[in-house]
Amino acid sequence: ATTAPRIPSTRLALHHFDTTYGLHLRERWPSVRAGLLCEQKYGALLNNFSAPDHVIQELELLNATDFVSEALRKAQQSQQDAAAGEAMRGSWEGSVGGGTVMQTETMTQAETSPLLPFCASINPKIKCYTFPRGDITRFCPARPDTLGLLGYYLMDAASLLPVLALDVQQDDLVLDLCAAPGGKTLALLQTGLCVSGGHLAANDVSISRTKRLHQILRNYVPKEVRETVSVTSYDGRDWKDVEGGTFHKVLVDVPCTTDRHSAMEEDNNIFHKRRTKERQMLPMLQLQLLMAGIRSTKPGGEVVYSTCSLSPLQNECVIE
Repeated sequence: ATTAPRIPSTRLALHHFDTTYGLHLRERWPSVRAGLLCEQKYGALLNNFSAPDHVIQELELLNATDFVSEALRKAQQSQQDAAAGEAMRGSWEGSVGGGTVMQTETMTQAETSPLLPFCASINPKIKCYTFPRGDITRFCPARPDTLGLLGYYLMDAASLLPVLALDVQQDDLVLDLCAAPGGKTLALLQTGLCVSGGHLAANDVSISRTKRLHQILRNYVPKEVRETVSVTSYDGRDWKDVEGGTFHKVLVDVPCTTDRHSAMEEDNNIFHKRRTKERQMLPMLQLQLLMAGIRSTKPGGEVVYSTCSLSPLQNECVIE
């Protein structure tokens, strides 16, 4: 009782979120807040290095669907509907002597998908299965195949969005600057990056988290592919001094307030009073990491910056 904080870190975090996100998101905040406090719902990232056909059948029997393929299908349907609507409008305009006809039902479900901006360049090899909206069923732990590789990796499905946005090609040189614990690194490898000429450098400043990354690679990736991945533990802010101007694609998934964890878990909570200075310095750290990522990129290359926070200070302000 004497060592426990008077006010739990989770309550401090939620009070901070109510104050800042309430102003930023306005009428959307109550819904977002409810989602933030719900139990985390994982997706199953399919491991292409294992036996996918067998695993796919098992996942589909659970009524799970690949949300990446579904988004592509909806985007294609949306394009077809838009083309048909345009043709119909032209026909109507011709029939009424050039008058304007407004088509009010061209918006489809696909146009509200968070994947829509990426659909033109999504790598179809990345597959992540999720349960339908409202279904809180949990995936069972993946079982190893005959080679000892696990069939899928459980992760927050939204964590795939930065990987999809990066649009990795098979011969790219790719840097994952803040890689641990390794979900996004594993997703990058699902593109076939290190199988046919490309290269992946995975870095994280934390040695203990890097050990976790090594373990994930051992559990999911064959040795011959694993050996082509460079795993390092540099301070990401100094990466430009190690290999500046080297990579075609750089993922900068920075440390942040990790909003769901901060609102739900007391352990290692960045809103603990002892970590106040660290939390206040996060935007500067994020800016330095992003600048290092940019300087590590070849001219004409691409950088994706991402957080798991809703904070404008950690997102829009860093980009600006």
